[in-house]
Amino acid sequence: MNRNRICQTNVEVTGVAFGCSGLGNLYRKIDDAEAQAVLRRAWDRGIRYFDTAPHYGRGLSEARLGQFLKGRPRGDYAISTKVGRLLSPGPALAEADGFIEPLPNGVRYDYSGDGIEAAFKQSCERLGTSYVDILYVHDIGRMTHGAENARHMAAFLGSGLDSLHRLKAAGRIGAFGLGVNENEVCLEVMAAADIDAILLAGRLTLIDRSAEEGLLPMCRSRGTSLVLGGIFNSGILATGPVPGAHFDYAPASAEILARAGVLQDRARAAGVDLATAALRFAMTHPQAASVLIGTARVASLDRNLDAAEAPWPAEADRVLLPV
Repeated sequence: MNRNRICQTNVEVTGVAFGCSGLGNLYRKIDDAEAQAVLRRAWDRGIRYFDTAPHYGRGLSEARLGQFLKGRPRGDYAISTKVGRLLSPGPALAEADGFIEPLPNGVRYDYSGDGIEAAFKQSCERLGTSYVDILYVHDIGRMTHGAENARHMAAFLGSGLDSLHRLKAAGRIGAFGLGVNENEVCLEVMAAADIDAILLAGRLTLIDRSAEEGLLPMCRSRGTSLVLGGIFNSGILATGPVPGAHFDYAPASAEILARAGVLQDRARAAGVDLATAALRFAMTHPQAASVLIGTARVASLDRNLDAAEAPWPAEADRVLLPV
C-alpha cells in the first residue's frame, strides 16, 4: 500500500488508515476476539496506520489496539490518537456517547497544557508505547462545545499548543494537529499557529465539499496534511437516500436526501455503487494523505477495501462531480 508523508515531518502513513472507533463498541458491543480479528485483517491487507482516541469506549479502543500491536516492530506502523478529553476512574456504564459498555472511566474536557500532557501519558499507557506518530486535538470547536468553546480555545492557545510543541521537540510525537468535524475551527487555529495535519471528518466528501472553499487553500499554502474521515457522512453515502438515512449523526434532511439521490442515479448509470464512488472521491483526492475506513466487522472491511481496489471505469468520473 502506498505511503504518504505528513507535512514536513518524518511521519509516513498508508493511504488507507484503520479507524478504531468500532473497537470501542460504537453502537455495537464486540468482544476482544472480534476486535483482534478485524485488526489482523487490516494488517494482512497492508494497512499500517491506525487512528484511535480516548473517547472511543473511554479508553477501550486504545487498549485493544495496544494489545494488537504488542510485539510488532514499532517502526512498521503509525498510530494517531487524540487529546482534549481526560479520563479518570468512574462508574461502570451500559452506554456512553454511543459506546456500549465502555471502560469504567469518567471524562472531562481539558485542552490546557497540563490536560494534554496528562491525556497523552494515559494514552501511551493504554497503547503500550512511549511515542505516538500523530497527536490530534479532538473535537475542539463550536460544533462540540457551543458557548463553552471560547474557554477551551483560550486554554489550548494559552498553554496546550506549547505542550504539543514540547512533546514534538522531545521526540514523544512525530506530528500534531486537529481531529474535528468542522472547517471553521481549523481556520481559526491555523490563523494563530502552524499545524502538521488535520483529521477532517465529513467536510470533504462526495456530498459535502465545504472544505474546498477556505480550508483546502489554507492547507495547500501551509503544507498541512489532510487525513479524511467520515467519508460516508454517517451513512448516507453507504446506504443511499433510503428512509432513515443519516447524515452527520442525524436523520438526513430533504435537501441532503435529494442530493444523495442525484449522486446515486449517476453512480448506477455508470455501473458503480454510491459507496464505491464515495471511497473513490476520498482516495483520489490530491490533498488526502490518508483515508480512514472505520469498522468492527471483517466483512465490512473487506468489502470497502475490495471496492477501493476495483477497477474504476473512466465514464464514472462524472459521478464525482459536485451536485
